Amino acid sequence: MRYFGAGLLLGAVLVAFVAGVVGAVPQALVPAPVRWALLGAAALAVLARECGLVAFRVPENARLVPEDVQHLREWGALQFGFEMGTGMRTYSPSALPHLVLLAVVLVVPFPAAFAVAAGFAAGRLAMPLLSNAWSDDGGWTAVWERTQARVRPLLALTVVGALAGIMLGA
Repeated sequence: MRYFGAGLLLGAVLVAFVAGVVGAVPQALVPAPVRWALLGAAALAVLARECGLVAFRVPENARLVPEDVQHLREWGALQFGFEMGTGMRTYSPSALPHLVLLAVVLVVPFPAAFAVAAGFAAGRLAMPLLSNAWSDDGGWTAVWERTQARVRPLLALTVVGALAGIMLGA
């Protein structure tokens, strides 16, 4: 699991670096109120999606874990973690990572993008850790299915609230 986690972090840091570099352009050229308004509109749309009020697809590369990852041991876990950390091999049931990526491009200062990457990697790692710790019988999936209607809006409110807090502090 540590190689998978290291891969997640490396992939997320790469994405944060690229998003931070790309984000330097709008952050330098577009007035802050305009950037915050764009992020706010996106946040409202994502919040509505996560609360089940609207439905729209988000970009994803819906691919499962390849069989050969198991045969590559640590390197396979590192590679798969890296691919998941970059978003290149993953299902995306939530739009929250997309919103956070947009925040990095529009408003997050370059050095803080790496803290965002670490948070993304930790969140991605939490799911398999919790699932493995819960049970081997698929019980975690059943718990998630029963509670996601309440948990998803809470997670969305937390992310949007954090962005609003950053905005008010900026």
